[in-house]
Amino acid sequence: QVQLVESGGGLVQAGGSLRLSCAASGRTFRSYAMGWFRQAPGKEREFVTAIDWSGAVSYYADSVKGRFTISRDIAKNTVSLQMNSLKPEDTAVYYCAARLGGIANKNREGYNYWGQGTQVTVSS
Repeated sequence: QVQLVESGGGLVQAGGSLRLSCAASGRTFRSYAMGWFRQAPGKEREFVTAIDWSGAVSYYADSVKGRFTISRDIAKNTVSLQMNSLKPEDTAVYYCAARLGGIANKNREGYNYWGQGTQVTVSS
């Protein structure tokens, strides 16, 4: 069992930055790949980025590539999302997710555990 708690969301102007964090409970954190997804009002939850168990392999949605960076600290059981050059279209609830097996995946159905989400609002 893994519990995930996100933090770091908020309101920021376009062009600004935010850093989201996800704290994971459980002794087997290194067994999981971690992902970030987001859901805007009236839209489906979409993939943002994911990182494998070791932190060596990561994937990004085209819409965030070059602006967002995912990282993980195995010792601290955390995964972070650094978001730079934010745009109004990045506004959404951001969810942290864990996938057993350690292999990063872009498909939300492949994730076993989810956090409660944190709101990110980017004003124009």
